Amino acid sequence: MARKPGNARAAGAGAGRAAGAVRAAQRPEVRLPPLVPYDGGDGGGLEPDGDYDGLEFQGIDFTGQSGRGARFIDCALRECGLDETELLNARFVDSVLSGIRGVGTDLAGASLRDVEVTDARLGGVQLHGAVLERVLIRGGKIDYLNLRKAKLKDVVFEGCVLSEADFGGAQLERVEFRGCVLRRADFSAVQMKDVDLRTAAELDIARGVDRLAGAVISPAQLLDLAPAFAAQIGVRVEG
Repeated sequence: MARKPGNARAAGAGAGRAAGAVRAAQRPEVRLPPLVPYDGGDGGGLEPDGDYDGLEFQGIDFTGQSGRGARFIDCALRECGLDETELLNARFVDSVLSGIRGVGTDLAGASLRDVEVTDARLGGVQLHGAVLERVLIRGGKIDYLNLRKAKLKDVVFEGCVLSEADFGGAQLERVEFRGCVLRRADFSAVQMKDVDLRTAAELDIARGVDRLAGAVISPAQLLDLAPAFAAQIGVRVEG
């Protein structure tokens, strides 16, 4: 039996809505095994290329230490100090970072997969060139977060404050900003796909408003960003 034209149009409209819907990020599901308290190791601190599996780091000060290339699997870092800690190319898998704090923490080129970061207090943390997949960053405050040329897939920023975060040249796919504050964000040369900004508590974009293709915003955010959009295409708005 031939389909009625009206039904065909309705089916097509429904398919269009489904195709245009933003895809939600897949959140990490971290289930840690029973953990062994970290005893400081032979050298009393982190080691470059160290292997850490099933350990709990509680209230340890790693200021100035180097864990370059280290691997953390099924680990928990709680209330640890990471001032100027070097963790270049480190790997965090199925791990929890809770209440970490520090200025100048260097995680350039690091890999975070199935990781939960809660109530972090960080400043000037370097994550440029890093790869984040199935990562939840919830609560806390991060100033001057450097994610230039990083790759983010299935990442959720929830209820946190990001001040002057730099996403320049990064790739964002299925990334959500839920109830978080974005102040003076830099989206220069960013590539976005299924990025949800609708529920951000504050959306302040310093650079890269022209790179929001692939993102979804709310009508209210559109009004707030209208002057920036107008300036981008050279439109003068006068009363």
